[in-house]
Amino acid sequence: MDSIKLEPKLIGDIEGEFHIPAYQRGYRWKEEVAMLLNDIKEINEGENYSLQPIVVKKKAEKEYELIDGQQRLTTIFLIYRYIKFFLPKNKIKFNIQYDIRRNSRKFLNELDFENLKNIEPENVDEYFITEAGKTIIEWFEKQDDETQSAIDINTKLNKKIRVIWYEVSSNEDSIALFTRLNIGRIPLRNSELVKALFLSRNNGIDNRKQLEIATEWDRIEKELHNDNFWYFITNKDARQYPTRIELIFDLMANKSANEKEKFFTFFYFDNRIKESQEKSEIWTEIQRYYQRLKGWYENNDIYHKIGYLITAESLKTQKKSETIKLQDLVEKSKTITKTEFQNSLDELIAQSINYNKEYSDLSYDNPTDYPNITKLLLLFNIETVRQKSDETLRFPFEKHKQETWSLEHIHAQQSEGLNKKEQWIEWLELHKKSLMNIDENKNKDLINQLQNAINNPKLSFEIFSQLFKTVIKELSEEGSIEYTHSLSNMALLGQPGNSALNNATFAVKRDKILEMDKKNDYIPVCTRQVFLKYYTPSELNQLHFWGKADRDAYLNEMDRVLKNYLTIINKKIAI
Repeated sequence: MDSIKLEPKLIGDIEGEFHIPAYQRGYRWKEEVAMLLNDIKEINEGENYSLQPIVVKKKAEKEYELIDGQQRLTTIFLIYRYIKFFLPKNKIKFNIQYDIRRNSRKFLNELDFENLKNIEPENVDEYFITEAGKTIIEWFEKQDDETQSAIDINTKLNKKIRVIWYEVSSNEDSIALFTRLNIGRIPLRNSELVKALFLSRNNGIDNRKQLEIATEWDRIEKELHNDNFWYFITNKDARQYPTRIELIFDLMANKSANEKEKFFTFFYFDNRIKESQEKSEIWTEIQRYYQRLKGWYENNDIYHKIGYLITAESLKTQKKSETIKLQDLVEKSKTITKTEFQNSLDELIAQSINYNKEYSDLSYDNPTDYPNITKLLLLFNIETVRQKSDETLRFPFEKHKQETWSLEHIHAQQSEGLNKKEQWIEWLELHKKSLMNIDENKNKDLINQLQNAINNPKLSFEIFSQLFKTVIKELSEEGSIEYTHSLSNMALLGQPGNSALNNATFAVKRDKILEMDKKNDYIPVCTRQVFLKYYTPSELNQLHFWGKADRDAYLNEMDRVLKNYLTIINKKIAI
């Protein structure tokens, strides 16, 4: 859109004659009327509230074609009209005329709120306007003090509620613009409004510089559509940002996750540009901010370390002081050397795994330990990749964040969640196959028992439970049950939502991992290496269970890979 004016405007400052052109459908709001009144009522002292932008094209002095915002502006006009019953001296500064209904201006201005029930609408627009009037009356009548509510709503409309006034040039194709804004109901976003601040006419930035900004904007947007880059800097689903450069603006504006003001970022940049002597310098700041993030992405060590810190923020832990924000890292990096910055990242990472208990005491059984174990395993996976000599190998944050991960027992020994007959049969089938792969002759009797149970139409939990224990005993090392919920028996796996597999033994899960590997499915590197017995010394290796030698080797490798951070906090993982 080619704008000639873009500014926040209080509702109380809107004035003039607004024409609703024939290419638009008429007024259609229903429940939205009460929703708007509720939103206005709930505005607290010191807060502001913003409506979606009003997009207009000037026709004459104080006369506009209303391209977008018809429903909102008509509803506000009706609210003002009703408030006049309580505040007769209140002046409405604007009027609305539907071009397709020549008497619409008169109908809106003369709507008899005291006699709405007897009005017989002559067309669909009059019907919806009348219904909106009824909704407004009902809403005010439900308030404790109708007069005071009218005063409060009037004050908030005039002093608290803003729209973004977006005035386009006379050359703009109104129908094309209306279609773009309304087909699919795609509202104007902060990024588009910020772009208009830089590219609108009469904003103090010359045409040549505006062309440079537009070109650079497109380049940044294209680069941010690289999911590897995107998921390195944020945990947010890319679908939340149709225009991805908006994330950079949100970061620069320090927009919090619970910010209620939907145009917070636009207002931040609008104020910055108004206050700036050299408006193009604000764009230079944006470029520098983005280039800093890109530089981190291209540095292998920083990529993995910051990537971990950002990803770990999505894991809920009880340590509230741990919060790491990307914008804080940006600000810190501006004031210290590169070496000092790298050291500060190491310190932050070390503190993120500095729990108030020994790692050997972490238990899957304890809900508060769950995110701590997950964070430790995440760091183990990321550091394993970072420390490889081949810098072309990078931890794939985009794949990690597009999957739902869970802590999984490497070797399960309990039947938790197996409550249905189809789950029992699936579990028996999985383990029958595993026993056959290990040694069909040796396990012949047990395999037959499993097959008989699978074929048994009267299979009960008692029968299944006994077979479960027998299979677990056969596929487990003697005396290993006390380690079931410990760190040494945990790995990150994609959530299959499959109780039979979740409760499977090591051998069955190993078969599943090998199957996934053949299909090139994403498997975290350490999970893959666990099930391939990568950590276990060859002379102690056996493939069908996860024993003490495996657990010890697993923890030793974790201790080695994370040593840099463990040294900072004076801790060890291996016992």
